[in-house]
Amino acid sequence: MNLPQPKHFRCKIVDGIARIAHDRPDRKNPFTFDSYAEMRDWFRALAYSDDVHAVVILPNGGNFSSGGDVHDIIGPLTRMTMKELLAFTRMTGDLVKAMIHCGKPIIAAVDGVCAGAGAIMAMASDLRISGPDTKVAFLFNKVGLAGCDMGACAMLPRIIGQGRAAELLYTGRNMRAEEGERWGFFNSVTSAEELEAAAIALAERIATGPTFANAMTKTMLAQEWNMSLDQAIEAEAQAQAICMQGQDFKRAYEAFIAKEKPVFEGD
Repeated sequence: MNLPQPKHFRCKIVDGIARIAHDRPDRKNPFTFDSYAEMRDWFRALAYSDDVHAVVILPNGGNFSSGGDVHDIIGPLTRMTMKELLAFTRMTGDLVKAMIHCGKPIIAAVDGVCAGAGAIMAMASDLRISGPDTKVAFLFNKVGLAGCDMGACAMLPRIIGQGRAAELLYTGRNMRAEEGERWGFFNSVTSAEELEAAAIALAERIATGPTFANAMTKTMLAQEWNMSLDQAIEAEAQAQAICMQGQDFKRAYEAFIAKEKPVFEGD
């Protein structure tokens, strides 16, 4: 399935890696109603694309994303009915669901401002690399809203711990790069100049692996949240047995016998 060419964010696919970024650098890359919906639809379609094996979300103009646009989103929300508001909040949550269920590993290369929905998008990625001057803020309470937005109260504690997540969600303060790495939010911190290259190199490393098995790993990481330990072990037994029927498993064995590096083809 060919992915739709987006109008409201940047997207370039090279060698099986999709590089996407918000496209409003002059305003620190805020979301709009259109970009929310288009990103949701793009990630949904990604689940059916065999041409993309990993996604890198890049900053643009030195910033990742400032979250919902004050003029294009926040203002109109104050004039909406409850029905309209619920349709909006469900749509934003659907973006996170689409990222989780797209079947492709997602790497967020975070730099500069990463706030609100931008922080959520980084949180919903599988891996996160930061520049040294990044400021991550789940600042919903700064605008009079609860911290429970787009799955933050479920996902953030699993990444950095309950107490740390509670602090960020109650205060809306900035989490800086070094702190984020120490807490486990960021996998690594690199220079701003090397950030994009480091994220793409990691994506390339993942994309050259067994892509069907990687999709299975992503699926199980999401599904096992709701399982007991016994259920998780059984689910992983079934998932692994499925992967063992694949040709990549045989390719790895044959390469090992031949003392060669396996070349995976994703089947």
